[in-house]
Amino acid sequence: METKNNQQVCRVVREYQSPYSDPLVISAGEELTMGEKESDWSGWVWCTNQDGKSRWVPEKYVERRGDTGMALCDYEATELSVSVGEELIMGEEESDWIWCTNQRGQSGWVPADHVGKL
Repeated sequence: METKNNQQVCRVVREYQSPYSDPLVISAGEELTMGEKESDWSGWVWCTNQDGKSRWVPEKYVERRGDTGMALCDYEATELSVSVGEELIMGEEESDWIWCTNQRGQSGWVPADHVGKL
């Protein structure tokens, strides 16, 4: 991967459109309801906050307590819609997803298999 200003840069090789327009944002210590929804990616769990909003959360970010759980850290479930050829600045990688920022300054999770080396 190329680096710019000590940041890794990648290029989108496969388009991704987020199915969610309104992200779940949780805080460390927040209580969540744990769902049993199947995911195409391992390491993610379906969580619902006290306001009834549900999204995928990395499994290791939640301490499971049966049907409920407690957020172990702050987390934002924004998924970034991307087009082939876009250059992204890469951040944290978690369970086959990468937190990326596009050239317009928008940030969110992108499936790792949708980006590649420049």
